[in-house]
Amino acid sequence: MIGLVLAAGAGRRLRPYTDTLPKALVPVDPQGEGKTTVLDLTLRNFAEVGLTDAAVVVGYRKEAVHERLTALEAKYGVKLHLVENDKAEEWNNAYSLWCARDVLAEGAILANGDTVHPVSVEQTLLEARGGARRIILALDTVKDLADEEMKVVTAEDRGVQRITKLMDPAAATGEYIGVTLIEAAAAADLADALRATYERDPQLYYEDGYQELVDRGLRVDVAPIGDVPWVEIDNHDDLNRAREIACRY
Repeated sequence: MIGLVLAAGAGRRLRPYTDTLPKALVPVDPQGEGKTTVLDLTLRNFAEVGLTDAAVVVGYRKEAVHERLTALEAKYGVKLHLVENDKAEEWNNAYSLWCARDVLAEGAILANGDTVHPVSVEQTLLEARGGARRIILALDTVKDLADEEMKVVTAEDRGVQRITKLMDPAAATGEYIGVTLIEAAAAADLADALRATYERDPQLYYEDGYQELVDRGLRVDVAPIGDVPWVEIDNHDDLNRAREIACRY
């Protein structure tokens, strides 16, 4: 199994940081000096659960990731491979994840490049493996939800039924936090669903690809992460929250 980070996005709401950096490299250390980034935290999590290889999908300001590659490998003991997204500034992340389809064939723990979370999330996903589970989403069932969150509805013994931002928060089972365990056996089906998704609309999310799988009759499971601190960084308020959280890890 390999680690996989989606780090191709521009993150324009985090300017001026993202004038020169992809969102995954925006500083989340309390002083904002750049000693710790989301990519740092994610690679450390991967290493702590025993992953020795990781791929990073790059696009916007990819040169900044290239420049840090050797240092990141040395710091976390994880061999890194960069996957190019040639449409990072034009299309949404369904295409970005499709670009990593060869990585998925090895089995992967996928983490969004803007999600600050503890290693307990990866541990929870690994503990949930087994049986017929091929794709397992990390789900926050504790947080109060609003309109912006990626909401999930599950059914007992049937897994995910809906995953979308466009639904009543009160109807949701929880929020998908941007971390997924994808078994190698699911790679081909997921890649085909992602292709169908971005071909339908290049602005769709990879979570819409998960919905495509569900609509095709394939099962997607969830693993509740419990009451743990995490944040998806979309704006400067989220970044301040991330800095509060990151210092605990």
